[in-house]
Amino acid sequence: MVETLKATTLLAMLHWPGIKPYYSRPRVSDDNVYAEALVHTAKHRPEFPARGFENIDQGRLWGSDFVRWYNTEQRHSGIRHVAPEQRHAGDDEALPAARHSLFHEARAKHRAHWSRHTRNWSPVAAVTLNPERDGVVAAVTTSSKSMPMAA
Repeated sequence: MVETLKATTLLAMLHWPGIKPYYSRPRVSDDNVYAEALVHTAKHRPEFPARGFENIDQGRLWGSDFVRWYNTEQRHSGIRHVAPEQRHAGDDEALPAARHSLFHEARAKHRAHWSRHTRNWSPVAAVTLNPERDGVVAAVTTSSKSMPMAA
């Protein structure tokens, strides 16, 4: 056994017991940066207790309220400043279009206040954390389906 271990790479040793190595890299959806961003958003809410929670039940209640707020009220820039619930309900096209009209009306009335264009209010199609990775996964999945199965 000792001889085998000397000749084996660390990666191969990790695979024997089924350990999946983790490589932290940018734009990976399971990377720590996304969790850190969510924690940052949570901790900067005005109702977040400065001294922590008194007990686990208080923490769970606060977390439940936070998730509800995050999905129903928090406007997300990646989906044109609508809440996820609005996106799922199909309101993500009508709301930005109404905002676009409102901005154009305001701009027409008060030209001096507007130095540049308004936001891009065009509808957003598919939203993904890792578009380049999704393309690779799709390509591998497609190519593996076309390969014959080994007997």
